[in-house]
Amino acid sequence: MQTTTEDTRHPQQDANDPPAVSTAEPTFADFGVRPEIVSALETAGLTHTFAIQKLTLPLAMAGEDLIGQARTGMGKTHSFGVPLLHRLQLPGDGTPQVLVVVPTRELCQQVTEDITEAGKHLGVRTTAIYGGRPYEPQIEALRAGVDVVIGTPGRLLDLAERRHLVLGKVAGLVLDEADEMLDLGFLPDIERILGMVPEQRQTMLFSATMPDAILDLGRTFLTQPTHIRAEDTMSAAVHERTTQHVYRAHALDKPELVARALRGRGRGLTMIFSRTKRTAQKTASDLSERGFAAASVHGDLGQGAREKALRAFRTGKIDVLVATDVAARGIDVDDVTHVINYQCPEDEKTYIHRIGRTGRAGKTGIAVTLVDWDELHRWKAISDALELGIPEPTETYSTSQHLYDDLDIPSEVTGRLPLADRDRAGIDAEPEEKLDTNRSRGDRSGGRSRSRGGRSRSRTRGSGQARKVAATATSSDGSAGNADEGVNESTATGSGGAGSSGNGRRRRRRRRSGSSSSAANTSNTTSTSD
Repeated sequence: MQTTTEDTRHPQQDANDPPAVSTAEPTFADFGVRPEIVSALETAGLTHTFAIQKLTLPLAMAGEDLIGQARTGMGKTHSFGVPLLHRLQLPGDGTPQVLVVVPTRELCQQVTEDITEAGKHLGVRTTAIYGGRPYEPQIEALRAGVDVVIGTPGRLLDLAERRHLVLGKVAGLVLDEADEMLDLGFLPDIERILGMVPEQRQTMLFSATMPDAILDLGRTFLTQPTHIRAEDTMSAAVHERTTQHVYRAHALDKPELVARALRGRGRGLTMIFSRTKRTAQKTASDLSERGFAAASVHGDLGQGAREKALRAFRTGKIDVLVATDVAARGIDVDDVTHVINYQCPEDEKTYIHRIGRTGRAGKTGIAVTLVDWDELHRWKAISDALELGIPEPTETYSTSQHLYDDLDIPSEVTGRLPLADRDRAGIDAEPEEKLDTNRSRGDRSGGRSRSRGGRSRSRTRGSGQARKVAATATSSDGSAGNADEGVNESTATGSGGAGSSGNGRRRRRRRRSGSSSSAANTSNTTSTSD
């Protein structure tokens, strides 16, 4: 089953797309934005404003606090980025004047790129501060002087507490994707950061959804903020120009169903979302084996591998990206045609953010959600909350005719991509940046402490393993863990026993050799005395 809503095309679109119905949307220049910023935006193809930008620019450029709400992909970054750049005091003295706090590394990179692009004719110095990368380049950038800092809460707080990041002159503060930061547990860090910036400042809070906790945060830290909602709740959830399909699918049939869905006509860049890191990795590996140019992004990957996959996706070397929900916030690619929810989202907010990866900037998109039998109650709650009208998805298999009809899949295709159609370079064509994070001065343990800590950790691991084995061996509940644990237990116990016996033999040899040496020394002394 599906639901589709239509709206007029925004003027900010590709030349090949159908012409816009309205041409009366104001431009950035109409709001009195600095000519240098307007010129940079026009170079990037951005001339007219979106709804959220049209409403926020007059207030934000006047220095007022505000809370902005608009769905993902509707231009929130320039809603705060343009006013902040417009109000900068240039040239600055190298102390940050603007601080933008974001929840994820990927979003940090994207916001940094957008603000850097918009301010390139002003000579604005921007830098991204986030974890997973060495401290040294970030500290050196701060020492060289910056005007705008974009970062994630943990690394920002770390550098601020070490006094590498000076927040005493911040005049503009932005909390972007605030609901996600609360979901990830960043509220204590955010409160500590807010305590480090001057009280006299402009603060803007942006989010796709607006739960009560966000409103409470705004009332606490913002001064008489104006709440701006660019679109009503339903239009924020049910994306215009995005066709939504929901299918009840069996877990064992999902790999084949997804593979055939990727064979649909007109499919471009595709994002597949899963709830767990293991599912993301397994799905990407399965699709790669079937011939698709796929890669994954999840928390178990190093920062270099995550950035490699994102670059490959943006440049078209791969056309399928499997990601967990955290990564969803930072992937800003306008050409995503399909979003597939491999597993039912946790709640309506997650669903909104997932399908927000497609149907962006006036383009059309398709969102497919697969609901397993044990997820029906969760999906019904999402459907009811968003009033989608699909409380019970249609039972669907990889061979179901309505699946082929809905996604325009040719009748003769299978779940494997023919060799002739494998025209993408693949993830291996994208080089991976080697990040040396072990030598960073920002390590809280310091230099010499790290060395001692390394030896200590080595001993701790051994003793921890011994304690783990002992605890397992003395368990009386009769439960048998997984097979790997059983193998590790027997191996560790055997090696432990051998080690104990060996230590005893070595001690006895040392005692014997010690006695022999003492006797020899006594004999030599006696001979010498004689």
